[in-house]
Amino acid sequence: MPAYRLTVAYDGTDFHGWAVQPGLRTVAGELAGALGIEPRELMVAGRTDTGVHAEANVVSLTAARLLPLQALNRRLPPDVAVREAGEAADGFDARRDARARSYAYRISTAAAPDPMRARYELHHPGPLDRAALEACAAAIAGTHDFTAFTPTETEHVHFHRTVLSANWHVDGDR
Repeated sequence: MPAYRLTVAYDGTDFHGWAVQPGLRTVAGELAGALGIEPRELMVAGRTDTGVHAEANVVSLTAARLLPLQALNRRLPPDVAVREAGEAADGFDARRDARARSYAYRISTAAAPDPMRARYELHHPGPLDRAALEACAAAIAGTHDFTAFTPTETEHVHFHRTVLSANWHVDGDR
């Protein structure tokens, strides 16, 4: 069967993360349902936690065929979309073949929250200590042991990760 690579975006607000959990709505559960496969057949570059959003999470799977992109998206709820889909090289594994990830955390310092962005940014009216934020970002860059962030029962064998860069960008009150 051919291997496929999907690029998936989702608003994680109403999801209990990526991985299937009995009785809870998850991204893998919705995507597998739309594809007509079991969730365990999906391999994702990076699982996300409850409430976490993704703009371009990469997923791999093998299947006899894949629905055209528009047909697949019609089967998905409005808070999930497959942005790209296509055949992948034999043996492609989204998790194993991932080379980097990027994360963005957004803060608004405006006097009032923006209801159109409330799901995607922290509202913190008032000044921020830019020097302290920059010092924290500088401390994150480098290679670190993330064992403490790993569940006690895990199949992981590598716990060191290299953070290539961490920084803050200011755009008005964001």
